[in-house]
Amino acid sequence: MASLGPAPAVLTRPDPVAPAPAVTVCTDSAEFGRLREEWNRLHRACAAATPFQSHAWLHSWWLSYGRPGRLRVVLVRQEGRLVAAAPLMLRPLPFPTLTPLGTEISDFSDVLVEDAPAASPSRAVDALRAGLWRLARTAVVDFREVRPGSTVEALYARWPGPRRRLDDSPCLELPALPMDELVGRLPRPRAQRARAKLRKLDALGIERRVVPAADVDESVRRLLDLHRLQWQDRKVTTEHVRPRFAEHLTRAVAQMARTGDAVVTEFTLDGSVVAADLTFLSPRLAGGYLYGAHPQLRERKVDVATMLLRSCAEHLQGGSRDSVLSLLRGTEPYKLHWRPEHRVNQRYLLARHATAPLIGAVLADVRARSWAKRARTAWKERGAGPG
Repeated sequence: MASLGPAPAVLTRPDPVAPAPAVTVCTDSAEFGRLREEWNRLHRACAAATPFQSHAWLHSWWLSYGRPGRLRVVLVRQEGRLVAAAPLMLRPLPFPTLTPLGTEISDFSDVLVEDAPAASPSRAVDALRAGLWRLARTAVVDFREVRPGSTVEALYARWPGPRRRLDDSPCLELPALPMDELVGRLPRPRAQRARAKLRKLDALGIERRVVPAADVDESVRRLLDLHRLQWQDRKVTTEHVRPRFAEHLTRAVAQMARTGDAVVTEFTLDGSVVAADLTFLSPRLAGGYLYGAHPQLRERKVDVATMLLRSCAEHLQGGSRDSVLSLLRGTEPYKLHWRPEHRVNQRYLLARHATAPLIGAVLADVRARSWAKRARTAWKERGAGPG
């Protein structure tokens, strides 16, 4: 654990009573693992946090995807109490960047800061910013997929050096309402079709069961088997069928189910599990992360998306009034049928004057990728490309 020492005066607000927060950087995987209990407490104390910032998710991701020597977890302690954390890793290529752990397979990234009274300035945010400021001497800090309202926004607002904000992935959200009220928000013809689909689900006798935390390991493996079966001979997210993803998901969700950050639901028909769904939960949102469904459901014209949406809505009942049913990243047509609210994740780039050119390099890379994507789309639309 490397100590960063006291924060520079330009980045902190002096307090005549409380001692200055201690800022350190964890670079050791085993040490990161031992943070679980205090990380879980901090995670619960940060209202903006999502399950993607839980210790179980991040540490498991690091074990499956991390590279030795690249871990950079900034920790802020006030009189020994963990009050803020930024889980990052160093990516040296194509240019030095510090990115959140889990970015590739996480729908949201953020930092954790213990909620403070609204009237008082957050010393923890200032100290966390000071730690990132030091790390930014040789790399640009690149926060991808930041959900609107996340804690990173406070860091960005107070960042003293070069910075840039970009749009990232689009997301869709529904209010936390019972299924009959979600259906009632639809235009009448579409609502009638949705009710007919729900009646068919009930008539078929498909039963829903929330898997106990003790049985989640086996259920996640079954979900992944169904997911592979569902997408066989069809285009699928490549990472979702790799062994390292299965290893990570099984390990992480087993822990997350025990802390209430995840729930696995199975659907049975004639005594056999025909579908399974993994939903992530937090006080402010619930979102279906991954599911698997047997092809026989398609053959029987079962609307799996409607079945899963109803199940996810049930997980939210009794939650806070400002919670939402998140459809996570992507604007697939089946999501748009429910008249969701469009939200756009943000990308925040933070640098110092010495590393400001790296922001330009990132922006150039973003433009190049965007141009290449448009070119591929146009090529396919002209019928000259594959697919």
